[in-house]
Amino acid sequence: MILYLHGFRSSPQSFKARVMRARLAELGRLDEWQCPVLPVSPREAIALAEKIAAGSADAHVTVIGSSLGGFYATYLAEKHGWRAVLLNPAVVPQRDLSHYLGEQPLWHGGGSIVVEPHHLDELRALAVESVTRPQRYYLIAATGDEVLDYRTMLDHYPGVRTTLIQGGDHAISDFPKYLDQVLAFCAPRPPEPVATAAA
Repeated sequence: MILYLHGFRSSPQSFKARVMRARLAELGRLDEWQCPVLPVSPREAIALAEKIAAGSADAHVTVIGSSLGGFYATYLAEKHGWRAVLLNPAVVPQRDLSHYLGEQPLWHGGGSIVVEPHHLDELRALAVESVTRPQRYYLIAATGDEVLDYRTMLDHYPGVRTTLIQGGDHAISDFPKYLDQVLAFCAPRPPEPVATAAA
């Protein structure tokens, strides 16, 4: 199963999610794809992801997380031993999202969500201080990310397989260039990281 977790105020209609879904459809692998609409509550978002994964006949799960979804993916990878692909992941969303309390518009399809103070507490409860088994992670970070600092990402994921995009943006607008690498990592036995700082 490939479980895609979108970012804050995003949806399964995000550019990266649509690109991935289309490629898997071309490959006849759409049955592997899951991309739910995540609740605004971090606790409920995690519970939904775990429920979907529990329904998979295959024990092999790779979770792909974009931005806030990357924060969720890290928690899930540590808890369940899943592999995780992190796309410009949020590292301290409990701090970043403190500026977005109240009603916030969604990026796709209209509508809005309401961010409440207890959601920040839920984020704090999901924080992973440091990752274990770096080989189960693949980080894609853009130096030109206008929302999150790529250096924070690099510091939080030492020793993991990393593609550092020079320039770029938070949305990873050239994501199709990296799609084959992502799908290869999602294979049941992905190649070992080429270079890693951890044993």
